[in-house]
Amino acid sequence: MKIKAIHRHLMQAGSPGHTGWSSTGKSALATGRNWFFVTIETDAGLMGTGEGSGWPRVVAAAIEDLAPLLIGETVRDVERLGQKIRVALMAHGQTGVVGMGALAAIDMALWDLNAQALGVPVSALLGGTMRAAVPYYVHAANVEQAHAAVASGVRGLKVGGTKDIVARAHAIRAAVGPEIDMMVDLHGPPWLTPSDAVAIGRELEPLRLLFLEEAVAPDDLRGWKLLRDKVALPLAGGERLATLAEMRPFLESGLLDVVQPDTGRFGGLTQMKKLAAMAEACSVMVAPHSGSLGPVAEFAAAHLLCAIPNGLVMERLAPEWEGRAATIQGALQVQDGCITVPTSPGLGVRIDQAFVASHPSVCNIAIATGGWNPGTDAETVFIQARRPRASQFLTTPTTTP
Repeated sequence: MKIKAIHRHLMQAGSPGHTGWSSTGKSALATGRNWFFVTIETDAGLMGTGEGSGWPRVVAAAIEDLAPLLIGETVRDVERLGQKIRVALMAHGQTGVVGMGALAAIDMALWDLNAQALGVPVSALLGGTMRAAVPYYVHAANVEQAHAAVASGVRGLKVGGTKDIVARAHAIRAAVGPEIDMMVDLHGPPWLTPSDAVAIGRELEPLRLLFLEEAVAPDDLRGWKLLRDKVALPLAGGERLATLAEMRPFLESGLLDVVQPDTGRFGGLTQMKKLAAMAEACSVMVAPHSGSLGPVAEFAAAHLLCAIPNGLVMERLAPEWEGRAATIQGALQVQDGCITVPTSPGLGVRIDQAFVASHPSVCNIAIATGGWNPGTDAETVFIQARRPRASQFLTTPTTTP
């Protein structure tokens, strides 16, 4: 089976109902979210579908350049084609999540095609069924959202942001009790200083989090080492990294308990499967990031977590933009806080090309609000020390007499 054509599908996606940051500001997802899909047409009449992230507009341009190199190639040669793409990218330097986002889209579609040709789900090719249903968590910015999620059957909640994060997390834990898993995501903008991240992490220790996510910038290895030494919580990260080589120091230095490759920008299922093996050797769990991704990557993540022994949990945004369901043909089945992994051939999903085309890309970049110290938003600094500092670490918000 040969590749006959590669088609690109870029769309503007609407804002999710809320994220873990909603009560403190506006997420970049509110105005700047694009989804990018590829469909690979073959001489056998089959069509494979993939999704690439890492700056979807730019990834779309990368696919336009790469496509001529792949026409006529054999679909089953997934590893060789991945190597060919990486070699083709070399002339452009270290292309990071853009290059690996392009590879992810192609790789995902090739897995879809090969599984379709054999009449089996992608999970069967990744190793078979470790678990038929995968647990997931959703975002909650406040107690009301947490109650609604738990009432729907969700068993895991993520709270995000840095503003009043200690108070909000403690309030949600008190409201939902110890049987619900909680996570806290501290990513910027702005990123925390290591000292502030440690101070906040220590205040969160009594909550017994499933993990503390991205408390310092991904390139601040000194900060990660300080967190590991000073905070008694499982640490998670990796969504902004693109390659196995970038993940390697985090695993070798024991800086992560949970690795979070982004399903749309980490080079595809081939590289994610390799990362899962590396993580397993270090007793590290895998929880793919998918906060900004479209529905095709979510299907791919479900197949991966079905097949690997160290799969932990999936991320979902719920409630989501109503157009998400219309973007695809098919839907993941959800019950009791778990996603049932599709058993139909391939990924089990196709995009509605007409719907995607009716939502052309308008904007694919935005700056989140609400994370900086009061009165400093216009500075838009990358890293910022918390001020006034004492109030950041209280378990209840301060009130002015």
